[in-house]
Amino acid sequence: MKKSIPAPPLSFREARKDDLTLIIQTLADDPLGSKRENLQTPLPVAYLKAFDSIVDDPNNELVVATLNAEIVGFLQLTFIPYLTYQGGWRALIEGVRVNKKHRNQGIGKKIFTWAIDRAKEKGCHLIQLTTDKKRLDARRFYESLGFEATHEGMKLHLGV
Repeated sequence: MKKSIPAPPLSFREARKDDLTLIIQTLADDPLGSKRENLQTPLPVAYLKAFDSIVDDPNNELVVATLNAEIVGFLQLTFIPYLTYQGGWRALIEGVRVNKKHRNQGIGKKIFTWAIDRAKEKGCHLIQLTTDKKRLDARRFYESLGFEATHEGMKLHLGV
């Protein structure tokens, strides 16, 4: 009987500017993202400005998950103070992606476990996220992690 070799653990680190092209490529690598993202070489300046703003904001973290030094996924965590819940903090999870060749291997769950632990470490009482109604698989995945659709989200695109 063959012994199974455990997979190496994921590592997490802050994203660096030289990770940005891979991050944008991964964001664009699905039906919805392909309509929103702009994969020019070099990347449009707007991505670089957004990256700098995220990195410079102490309440934002753009984090990559690596496996054997290869980026396999990422997410953005934003920590938000509120007056509700007696001045409590919450974490907002956005832009979660696992690279296509690494999907269905438990990496998404490990990324969320890390994010939940990070939110607890920062003193958050709640984690929230949004998902496009067209992403049915994503919704099922979030529900399997314990997230509940308790509110109806709304957006207003400003056309800027």
